[in-house]
Amino acid sequence: MDLYFKLFEVLFPVFSIIGIGYYLGKKDAKLNTKFITDFAGNIGTPAMIFYTITTTGVTLDVFISYFFYALIIIAGFSIVGFILLLILNKDPISELPPLILPNTGNMGIPICLFAYGNAGLGVASAIASVIILFHFTVGVFLASKKFSLDVVIKNIPTYGIIISILFLYFNWDVPKFVENTTFLLTYATIFLVLMSLGVALTRLKVTSWNKAIILGLLRVIGGPIIGFSLIKVLNLSGYAAGVLLIQSSMPSAVLTYLVGSMYSKKKVVDSVASVIVTSTLMSFITIPIIVYIALKYFI
Repeated sequence: MDLYFKLFEVLFPVFSIIGIGYYLGKKDAKLNTKFITDFAGNIGTPAMIFYTITTTGVTLDVFISYFFYALIIIAGFSIVGFILLLILNKDPISELPPLILPNTGNMGIPICLFAYGNAGLGVASAIASVIILFHFTVGVFLASKKFSLDVVIKNIPTYGIIISILFLYFNWDVPKFVENTTFLLTYATIFLVLMSLGVALTRLKVTSWNKAIILGLLRVIGGPIIGFSLIKVLNLSGYAAGVLLIQSSMPSAVLTYLVGSMYSKKKVVDSVASVIVTSTLMSFITIPIIVYIALKYFI
């Protein structure tokens, strides 16, 4: 019974804030969330990466290990997603991002925080940093179907990752005023992006339910299968393995829609939105199951 109470404690805050965003989005169809996007991308996310990696006890070895584990999961999803998109007669390049880039930041980080505390927060951020890095590089390249060095240079979260790694490598102490500032920015970002996810669910539309459901299922069911397989192959255990399982199980990230709307054709953008909606709705069923498994077997 204690495990069920723990599960409730983990998921209730996350789903409640998403619900608040959904309510606000329904109440005001013109609610502008551009501020949240700009804040999260330019200030909140880099601060969150820095705080969660440098102040939660994560070592450089752990960061590097789970950074590469996330790359392996993305690679696995890329292969499966590419093949499935071809089978469904979809664009296997521009429509790949929502399959390979899960919502590890908006949903994954707070869930891992409530499930495993600060230790889980650090590992979750190591994994999320890969996804965040890919959003503003690989995600843009896939959506636009072209490489641009300018995109890489202007990717502010990348600098947050680099600075965090330097602090870990040289074992520098984080000044207290910096820790306190990034702490406030981290939790403000978590709240705002969860709320913006709820708002987004009131605006994104599904254009083809059948194909969107298939792709959504791949994201929320294929994700934990690939994650669990990696855990078994590498013989991982403890809370870090639980975090990896949870993060691999997240639905498609809303950010893939925002990037797609800037660089892709409308048909592609509509398809991306459809996958985000279906995978997010289905995740409200699959995530409690995955978190239960993680809390039961990976402590």
